Amino acid sequence: MIVGTILTVVMAAGGSADALTQFQVKNVGVQVPAAWTRSNEDGTAKFTAPSGDAYFLVDVGAVQTAGMKAQVCVDKIVTGSGGTGWEKLKVGGQPAARRLDTDASTNGALVDTWTYVGCDGRTTWSVVFHLEQGKKERFAPLAEKVAGSVKFQRARGK
Repeated sequence: MIVGTILTVVMAAGGSADALTQFQVKNVGVQVPAAWTRSNEDGTAKFTAPSGDAYFLVDVGAVQTAGMKAQVCVDKIVTGSGGTGWEKLKVGGQPAARRLDTDASTNGALVDTWTYVGCDGRTTWSVVFHLEQGKKERFAPLAEKVAGSVKFQRARGK
């Protein structure tokens, strides 16, 4: 069994200050917008845009089966998340996958949800971005940079 992880990003209107800085969650590093406010919510790192119009959550979990290969781990996450519509890719030199879903928000606007998942065989992560389709041109590049910046950090000698 894999402990799931989530990095949720809700990017709506507004928000500038897209300069990225390094942030560490357990043994995973990720580039996050430097000007965004950081807090902790139920063990999850939360980042909120200065305007309050966008936020994202960062979680990291552990693989529960010793010796699992990284791709097998990603495949299990993908299967557990519906299994269809996923595109294989690499993030931080490790197997990952991405899927796009589109839904209507409570106000009727269409929202794209980009879900990224990854694993190195020991640690799992996921990144979930919610972007209003009308703001896609503005925020999709930032979402791609944040998700693409995930890197596993190991202690020296490991």
